[in-house]
Amino acid sequence: MNIRTRLVAGSLSGLAVLAGAVAATSPAQAADAAHGARVARVAAAEPVVQTGTLSADAALKIADAALKEAVKQKQRVTVVIVDRSGATRLVLKGDGAGPQTEESARRKAFTAVSFGRTTSELGKGINGGGPSIADIPGTLFLGGGVPVASAGTPVAGIGVGGAPSGDIDESIAQAGLKAVAGQLR
Repeated sequence: MNIRTRLVAGSLSGLAVLAGAVAATSPAQAADAAHGARVARVAAAEPVVQTGTLSADAALKIADAALKEAVKQKQRVTVVIVDRSGATRLVLKGDGAGPQTEESARRKAFTAVSFGRTTSELGKGINGGGPSIADIPGTLFLGGGVPVASAGTPVAGIGVGGAPSGDIDESIAQAGLKAVAGQLR
């Protein structure tokens, strides 16, 4: 018997044993086993994972709404939107925004998408008593970073920098998110 024949015979024997084992279980156990086999097969067969990406149109809507809110609140800010990997998708620097506002907005957006929570919420957990998530390069735990989620998964981050307090920056970022909230799946 050659190697190919032995492999086929061995595979068929394995399938027969598996079929017998599935037949001997309850319908619920069989369904769970079948689902597990499908998941394993898909995971093994799919070398590329699809992830959601915020469209350029949505990013523009967010930034426009945020900047309009900043003007309404008489704030000079920069709005930055990053994708799931932290790459910058959009920078919109408002009139009169300071030079530091772009970097702070970028780091807030990166932090929000990285952890899937607002930077103000994350900042509450920083106590300064040793190493913490605040030590991760590129992060900033001041208010003003808001994640954008689709189906419960972060797909982008909005960062606003330049207002005299993080809660104002965050309210501006939230106004931007509100502009597309009904369109996120």
